Amino acid sequence: MARRKPRPGRKASVGYRRAKARAAKTCHQVAGRRRDDARKWAKKVVRNFDQIAVEDFRPKFLARSTMARKAADAAIATAKAELVHMAAKHARDLRLVNPAYTTMDCGDCGARAKHRLPLSERTYTCEPCGSTKPRDRNSAAVMVARAGFNPAGADRVRLDRPLGVQAA
Repeated sequence: MARRKPRPGRKASVGYRRAKARAAKTCHQVAGRRRDDARKWAKKVVRNFDQIAVEDFRPKFLARSTMARKAADAAIATAKAELVHMAAKHARDLRLVNPAYTTMDCGDCGARAKHRLPLSERTYTCEPCGSTKPRDRNSAAVMVARAGFNPAGADRVRLDRPLGVQAA
C-alpha cells in the first residue's frame, strides 16, 4: 500500500483501494481470531476455578508507552473483557486487584522490598521473613491475598472437595 498511496490532492488508484480493502479484511480476521482465542481461554479459566483474581491494569495506559505494540498484539483488553464477561455469565467470583507493587511485596508477610526487582532476577527473597519464592508465584500470592481469598487454596487445590476427586 505504501507504494500505491496517492499523493495529496490526487485520487487513489484501483490497486490502492484493493490493497486497502485487503488490509482491512485481514485486520478484521485477526481481531476475530483474537476475540475467539480470548473467549476460549476465559471459558477454560472460568470452568476450572471458582475464585479468580486478576490485575486491574488499564491497557490504554500501555498505548502511550513503548509497550503499545506488544499490548495490541497480545489483545490484553479483549482477554480481560472476555474473562469478566465469562465470570459473570458462570457466576464465578472474579476480583480485580490493583497491580501496584505486586512484584515488590512479600506474599507471606506483606513486607515491601526497598528496590524494584529487575526482570532478569527471577527469584524473590524477602529480607524480613526470609521467604524465597519464584517471582511470579510470589506475585500471584500477593494478588490472592489482596483479593481477599484464602491463600491456602491458591496452588490449584480446591478446598471444597477431597484431593483426587474430579468435578462432574
